[in-house]
Amino acid sequence: MFMAAVDQTLLATATPAIAATLGGLRDTSWIAVGYLLASATIVPVYGRLGDLRGRRDLLLVALGVFTVGSIACGVAQSLPQLVAARMLQGLGGGGLMVLSQALIGELVAPRERARFQGYFATVFTAASIGGPVLGGIVVSHVSWRWLFFANLPLAAVAAWRLLQLPRGMARERPTVRADVAGHILFAIGAVSALFWFTSVGHRFSFRSAESLALVVIAVASLSALVWHEGRHPSPFLPVDLLRERTIGLSSVVVLLFAACLFAMVFFLPIYLQLGHRVSAQFAGLLLLPVTGGMVTAAVISAQILRRTGRPRWIPVIGMSCAATALFLLGILPSHMAVVVALSILCGLGFGCVMPTIQVTIQTVAGRERLGVVTALNGLARSTGGAAGAALFGAVVFALIPGVERSALLQAASEADVAAILQAFHRAFLLAALVAAAAAFIASRMPDSTLWERQGIS
Repeated sequence: MFMAAVDQTLLATATPAIAATLGGLRDTSWIAVGYLLASATIVPVYGRLGDLRGRRDLLLVALGVFTVGSIACGVAQSLPQLVAARMLQGLGGGGLMVLSQALIGELVAPRERARFQGYFATVFTAASIGGPVLGGIVVSHVSWRWLFFANLPLAAVAAWRLLQLPRGMARERPTVRADVAGHILFAIGAVSALFWFTSVGHRFSFRSAESLALVVIAVASLSALVWHEGRHPSPFLPVDLLRERTIGLSSVVVLLFAACLFAMVFFLPIYLQLGHRVSAQFAGLLLLPVTGGMVTAAVISAQILRRTGRPRWIPVIGMSCAATALFLLGILPSHMAVVVALSILCGLGFGCVMPTIQVTIQTVAGRERLGVVTALNGLARSTGGAAGAALFGAVVFALIPGVERSALLQAASEADVAAILQAFHRAFLLAALVAAAAAFIASRMPDSTLWERQGIS
């Protein structure tokens, strides 16, 4: 879990340094988008195969793919090569994420899952926000390539520990065929849509043939996906689960939550480096308030859920706090103390979501659909993260004139810095709207009781 989560955000503080080496600052959001999209596409495959063939062994396979991707990232010589290597990493990282969470449902009783999901949420949030901190330290002292090579000894330790776990039970192979077409349609539609959002206006105009072609491909692919999934006996998107109100609304909340989280985590260090002219190491350290808030809220919300068994209002309160913090980031003067205080509030809000949603959907789905529903949650998180990083980056870079490394990374004028700050503030307002929408949708979830209320000792 740590390896998969930390690699989603590890390059946030390293992005300007990577742009200085490989070029293409505008397209660096694809370092995160490529990883998350690959992870989103492969997550349901791991979920189903884990149910069929045993989760521990498949987790070892995912770890191997992730390790090969890490090596490829470390030796990349251009930005397209790095993005391709990140996508290979994502194909492994998606399995690390979903299978490690599904193992909790396999090995731990339902009432105790809230406590263990709190531990996992702590690891996930600490890794997600600690990634930029580690990245800043490494970039400030050695090459950014060591951010990937450092995965090799971690992978060896992880494999050794995995071999200590029980293999688990595999099920008989089903007679229905895999939904290969669904995976392909999703990948084509998601990549086309996000590439259009991140490229229109600077790589090609709104009315150009390239723009029209991408829009047609995205709409046609996603429309075909919806039609196809409703008719496939074993769909890539588990339509039957999405029809259940709690699971369907939870998936939407996770998607919007992840869009805000990854936009904040990936772009806040860039905002601090370009707008406040701080070092990569210092920008990474300034994410520690977010880390502290998320870890604190994750632990507290897991304990509240364990004792009450009522999950509904926890994500509502959390996303409302995050929406408030993002809105204030967009309108208040850009002072460092304000950024730190609002980062803590934002982290507290984000930390309430994942442990609560994870336990809720696993309990509602039941043990026989555990892998599928966990994969669905991972798909929503990865897709939302990719969309958030892509759209936030598109807004920011569209509003900054002359986004080139010479102007932004070396000697920006006061006017350039003012334009950068204004661009990020408008993007923060957009993120606040997304967080508010997540809070509203969470409030529409059924007010269910997962288990009997537990006395407070």
